[in-house]
Amino acid sequence: MRSDKDYYRPLIQIGPAMPPGALAVAGGWGWFTKAEVLSRSRPPEIIGAADLPDAVRSALITPRAPMVPQIMGIVNVTPDSFSDGGQFARTDAAITHARQMAQAGAAILDIGGESTRPGSDAVSTKDEIARILPVITGLRDQGIATPISVDTRKADVAQAALAAGADMINDVSALGYDPDMAQIVATHGAGLCLMHAKGDPKTMQDDPRYDHVLLDVYDFLEERIAIAAAAGIAPSRISVDPGIGFGKNVAHNLALLARIGLFHGLGCPILLGVSRKRFIGTLAGAADPKARMPGSLAVALAGLAQNVQILRVHDVVETAQAVTLWRAVTSGDTLHDQ
Repeated sequence: MRSDKDYYRPLIQIGPAMPPGALAVAGGWGWFTKAEVLSRSRPPEIIGAADLPDAVRSALITPRAPMVPQIMGIVNVTPDSFSDGGQFARTDAAITHARQMAQAGAAILDIGGESTRPGSDAVSTKDEIARILPVITGLRDQGIATPISVDTRKADVAQAALAAGADMINDVSALGYDPDMAQIVATHGAGLCLMHAKGDPKTMQDDPRYDHVLLDVYDFLEERIAIAAAAGIAPSRISVDPGIGFGKNVAHNLALLARIGLFHGLGCPILLGVSRKRFIGTLAGAADPKARMPGSLAVALAGLAQNVQILRVHDVVETAQAVTLWRAVTSGDTLHDQ
């Protein structure tokens, strides 16, 4: 049985009319004057920002990078990813695609050699390295300096990728798959994204259940941050991802998205990966993943309204345009004719 505790979600607002006494979220573009207090045993209640416990207030407002929204472009070097499997499986195609994403506004390139879609099978370490390493070295050889993230659960893959010039590991198992992963990341001084997933990709969508999905995911990520920090990974290099679609049904996904601002209390940037996912197709009636771009943009912008710092997407050009306009409108900036 979990011990009861309080969880604090800033009720985030966006815009130039920030009143006296409002607090900026993580030094970013959102601010709040009130917070929602959540518990496993009591109904939610609303309190003023001035009434937050000191440690909670500090975690919510301490500035952290990135200070502006960033786009992470997905580069699947796989034959079986759910949306674009096989499209960029060749090294030259993947490099070209990644370079175009960087030019279009991707601040991070996330390269993956193993599909983690629901029902997928594991890939050998040897095959995964063979898929991603030529892409990383090719990008660096072409002078592409954009930070590279590698989407992997395996320490040997992470070691090879970081040695070849990658900057960050995006671990969908949150250090739970390979016991050597934390030490590899710490040794290289690399960035790390800890994602929540319930179960293995092969079976994770087989009737997932939670006591309280929002608080269960929060507790999991809090625990994994502590494990990473104990291994020598600085909290400033950690980001968190609630794992939309990873062991969650539509209701679970929507509950997490509606209150995703809660995760600012973990003191790390929030990464949101919803691009082209199945729940968008279910709600919008779009069976083809490539037809889910409008829905993906809608959810991404809703995430920005809760100060989500990193958007992991397939459609970089469209997302960059949407983010640019969203920032212009919500900041109150005047757009001048060019």
